[in-house]
Amino acid sequence: MPFDRRAFIVTVASGALATTLPGLATPTGNTSMYGLIGKMLATPGQRDALISILLEGIHDMPGCLSYVVARDLADENAIWITEVWDDEASHKASLSLPSVRQAITKAKPLIAGFGDHVKTAPAGGHGLPK
Repeated sequence: MPFDRRAFIVTVASGALATTLPGLATPTGNTSMYGLIGKMLATPGQRDALISILLEGIHDMPGCLSYVVARDLADENAIWITEVWDDEASHKASLSLPSVRQAITKAKPLIAGFGDHVKTAPAGGHGLPK
C-alpha cells in the first residue's frame, strides 16, 4: 500500500478528503492556514510505540505551526493527529523531509489502518498566528 505522510496523518490516508476553499482569508486578511485532523489505528498493543515514532519525526518541519498527537479515550488502539500548517505547500514539502520519511518507515508496521479524516482551514487559536 502506498504510504506518505498525508496518508500517515489524516487517515492520514489517501482517501477522499473534504475540500477547503482555495484562497480563503482569515478575519485579519491573511491567507488561510492549512489543517489536517485524522484518526490512525495502531496494531493492538502498539499505540504508545506508534505515538513515540510519530513524535520523533516532527521536529524542524518548516511551516508547521502545530502538530498534536492524542490518545483516543474510547479506543485503546486509536490515535488522533491534528496539524496546522502555514499553507498546503509547506505540508506537501514536509513529505520529503528525511525525518518524516524515517518516521513513516518505522511506523508502517505498527499501523493497522485509518479512521475519519478531514482537511480544515484553521481560523486561529492559542499558539497560532493572529
